[in-house]
Amino acid sequence: CLSPPNIRGPMKVTSAFSLLLIAAAEAMASPRTVVVSGAGGQTGRHAFRKMLALPDEYKPVGLVRTEESRAALLEETNSPEDSVVVCDITSAEDCAKLPKFDALIIGSSAKPAPTGEMTEAGRPVFGFPNGQPEEVDWIGQKNQIDAAIKCGKDTHVVICSSMGGTDPEHMLNSIGKSTAEDGTVTGGNILRWKRKAEVYLMESGLPYTIVHPGGLLNEPGGKRELVVGVDDITEGTGSDNRSIPREDVAEVLLKSLSCPSYVNRSFDVRSKPEGEGEVTEDFEALIARLKGENCDYSLGVTGA
Repeated sequence: CLSPPNIRGPMKVTSAFSLLLIAAAEAMASPRTVVVSGAGGQTGRHAFRKMLALPDEYKPVGLVRTEESRAALLEETNSPEDSVVVCDITSAEDCAKLPKFDALIIGSSAKPAPTGEMTEAGRPVFGFPNGQPEEVDWIGQKNQIDAAIKCGKDTHVVICSSMGGTDPEHMLNSIGKSTAEDGTVTGGNILRWKRKAEVYLMESGLPYTIVHPGGLLNEPGGKRELVVGVDDITEGTGSDNRSIPREDVAEVLLKSLSCPSYVNRSFDVRSKPEGEGEVTEDFEALIARLKGENCDYSLGVTGA
């Protein structure tokens, strides 16, 4: 660190030197290394690309499941070779090998897909071909949080979760469940496992932000008014719409890293329909609408 010389001259000399120190400090400041899991997915990819566009602020490292996903993301974003890493988040060993980072955005999630089977009512049956929620949304998130703990107590962890966690019987929890001949039910419960990981993060002592978006839309971001709330409540929040563009969610994830008022917060976020209300630009004002309120984890159930 530089210290000003012992000058007893005019105050303007000291002030000028202070400005020089500030400029030097800013020049030496390095961008924050931010790991983004689920970078091969749609919302994670938006967050990864947004950080690539801010090289003075962030050095993103995207985590993907396969070499194919890595090659595709590198080509699409024209990013440096070391900016995308293949990592099995369900492996504690893989996560422990990650290089030191300053912040973590958890965008990984078990992804449902049709199994090819049909219900008696003629509806497609969905499962989780790349890992059940317990593996991905609980064990996988826990492994990532443990890696963040190793990086230091100031490592900020942001989780992209989902609305619906206050309802143990939410429809999303039924996806991927199977019943054995003895009546034992296994699999599914994605929102319950996500909620368990969220509680683990809050109890870790790390600075955290937990974002519960509504239904995700593949539409451009930056064109809607966003609405925040807690505990899946929509009444009295200005809109009953329960969806939001993925790109807007990614913007909220980034603002969680740069706005101090987003630290140690857990909240829901949705959007008004495009053309209704005013487009959200002030994200400090957005979170201020909650007046310090956070989601209540005594509601709902964690785990199976």
